[in-house]
Formats: sequence, structure tokens, C-alpha cells
Amino acid sequence: MPVRKFRSIEEMKKDRGYDRDDPRLPRIIEGIWDFGRKTARLRFPPGVHRYRTVEEMTARTAEWAEDNFRAFRARRDAERTGAHAEPAPTPGRG
Repeated sequence: MPVRKFRSIEEMKKDRGYDRDDPRLPRIIEGIWDFGRKTARLRFPPGVHRYRTVEEMTARTAEWAEDNFRAFRARRDAERTGAHAEPAPTPGRG
């Protein structure tokens, strides 16, 4: 993503991105959503979770984050080698 520098607030206001009437906008939004789907397929176990301590909650959340990161790396590695990555299971469900 390019870095843009502005000399004043007025310059920033002029450069707000795409106009909502721009015919390219739906394609651009679709590309952003597609990028998000490819890079951030976060999965969390469904339901309400109770914890006895904040530390227990923090440990479980870190475990889910690690599971999500491992799944991301597996997908990325599979894409690089041309193999098909299996969808990651929902954490806490196998």
C-alpha cells in the first residue's frame, strides 16, 4: 500500500479515495473482501465460554489465535506448493 504525504488538512480532504458513483468501486470492494477471506479466515468455537480467571481466558484466547495462525500458514504453504489445504477445524472441536 502506498504511503501518501500531505502538507495540509485541505490536501487530505481532496484525496478521499473513490467516489461512490465510481463504476470501479464494486470491483475494488470485492477485491478487498477477497483478500480478507484469503488472509484472515479466523475461526472460534461457537457458544458462550466462561472462565474462572482472566488468565484462563487469556490462555484460551491465545490458543485460538495460535490455531488460527497455524491454519493460515498451512493455507499459505499449500498455495505456494500448489497443493490443496484442508480447511482448519474450529478450535475446540477437533
